[in-house]
Amino acid sequence: MKPFIPQLVYFEPQALEYPLGKKLFDMFSKQKHVEIRYTTSHNQVRNLPGENDFQRYRIAKSTLVVGIRKTLKFDTSKPSAEYAIPLATGCMGHCHYCYLQTTMGSKPYIRTYVNVEEILHAAQQYIDERAPQITRFEASCTSDIVGIDHLTHSLKKTIEFFGQSKYGRLRFVTKFDNVDHLLDADHNGKTRFRFSINAEYVIKYFEPGTARLIERINAARKIAHAGYPLGFIIAPIYLHEGWKEGYRTLLEQLAETLPKEAQTGVTFELIQHRFTKPAKKVIQKNYPMTKLELEEEKRRYKWGKYGIGKYIYQKEEENEIKETLSAYIQQYFPNGTIEYFT
Repeated sequence: MKPFIPQLVYFEPQALEYPLGKKLFDMFSKQKHVEIRYTTSHNQVRNLPGENDFQRYRIAKSTLVVGIRKTLKFDTSKPSAEYAIPLATGCMGHCHYCYLQTTMGSKPYIRTYVNVEEILHAAQQYIDERAPQITRFEASCTSDIVGIDHLTHSLKKTIEFFGQSKYGRLRFVTKFDNVDHLLDADHNGKTRFRFSINAEYVIKYFEPGTARLIERINAARKIAHAGYPLGFIIAPIYLHEGWKEGYRTLLEQLAETLPKEAQTGVTFELIQHRFTKPAKKVIQKNYPMTKLELEEEKRRYKWGKYGIGKYIYQKEEENEIKETLSAYIQQYFPNGTIEYFT
């Protein structure tokens, strides 16, 4: 798909003191259709254009804020990594189900942080504290970093940092296909490059503003040829008419496209569709015409470890999803690994 170019860019004045901040300012200053503004803080961007919430939300999704990440205490990540490394926040995609809609609340704009050296220095401290254990960092907990990295190259720099690390490892996931600049990165096999994939129905109706399935699969083929460890997140697994055939076709197409040598060691993460009460309200506000099924009566309620419950599929449906996709993966990727199903 066409690489993302923001319509509106905000700069923190201090960000211009960093090489990346200067580079981005020079780049956007030369583009006639990009408006530049200033803000005192990337957390305090106010007066976004738009006559109503609907318009402001969409304008925010095409707005980039260039700032400094002042808090360098990393959050602990999901089971797949020890820490989240904060290179960016937000995403230009319009996935109807995305949890970032609720976690980002009134700040749906995209943020990139120019103090990359300081962020990597902090990562090294976390690595040193746990050495000689391996410490894994997730770069996409609050963003789709690949979607803006053709502008910043922060991710590429981070990949090469971990490429030289003895005990550090990097991982991230994307729905975008702008990967060409990452193919020659000196990763040394220490970054797992994952793609979020789904049945065509889900991508068509619920993932506007992201790369098409074939574009993601072709990008995955490039990444495999570049020698990266490869993984796929199938999420959210969503029950729809013909879902079994849709997911079978997805995995068949993936197996046919990826080089055979890349299919050994490939990982899969399987996540069924879920939503919370707050998420439902935000989704229906931001995407009032969505086809997304959000009927609480059809789901079962599962308490989360932080006291926030989620609506997930009924137990029989959950078991059928798990068994069906596990069988497909075993069929098409006998040398792959399912890391988890949730």
